Amino acid sequence: MDEKVSQGDSTQLPFVAPCRILPALAPLDWVRQGWRDMWAAPRQSLTYGAIVVALSLALATIAVRFGGYFELLALVSGFILVAPVLAVGTYVISIHLERGEKPSLRRCLREEQRAVGNLMVFALMLMVVFLVWARAGSAVHVFFPISEATDWRDYLTFFAIGSSIGSIFAAVVFSAAAFSLPMMVDRKVDTVTAVVTSINAVLRNKPAMAVWAACIVLAVAPGFALLFIGQERGGGGLAWVMTGLGLTLPLIGHATWHGYRATVDAGQWPPNEVTGGV
Repeated sequence: MDEKVSQGDSTQLPFVAPCRILPALAPLDWVRQGWRDMWAAPRQSLTYGAIVVALSLALATIAVRFGGYFELLALVSGFILVAPVLAVGTYVISIHLERGEKPSLRRCLREEQRAVGNLMVFALMLMVVFLVWARAGSAVHVFFPISEATDWRDYLTFFAIGSSIGSIFAAVVFSAAAFSLPMMVDRKVDTVTAVVTSINAVLRNKPAMAVWAACIVLAVAPGFALLFIGQERGGGGLAWVMTGLGLTLPLIGHATWHGYRATVDAGQWPPNEVTGGV
């Protein structure tokens, strides 16, 4: 590839891996490669998708039964924040395919254990962010108009405040998670280094990352929209949710791996013993 590599300060090398400067539409190629990987190992990929879908439906059921639709919205949004951890298995599948090997769920689980310590630290960080986000989401309710004389401008203010707060949390988590998880699976690197590398790569590739974020939203939004419709109609439409999210979440996971490979030059860190940096 001809992408420019930004090496940065020599004093930063122990803390951040160099990143390539990518064209804005590079994420579209990641999606294409992710689609190829998903159908090269459909049973393994769709199993991960089914697990994520089952968890999302369980969260929705709990939220609606013991709370309401505001709680459902908060849980769904928070679940989007922590879902990248659940996609780690798809990175291992893509590694196997790169090496010309046949993936298996048993091998994927075994190889994930190589990075389980750092992944749990990252998951804990995401959980803290989610809890703070949930608290902030509850506080936004005070701006909800309850007067009978309200008009659309009052609702617009409420949604603008809520969207602004949510966007801040989403941007922080997106930047930290974009490339850190595949890097921890691929290389012997600590959580801080992986997160700083991911943030650095995102900041240096803002146009491409904007396209990538749009791809993620377009992939998961229809499934969650159907989830709300299904809950509203007493369970109807849940089969469409299973089909939609079960396909798109593994696709995003595989595409994330290819995005990491295209963006981050982590060659200075030793590979994990089993995955072996391909």
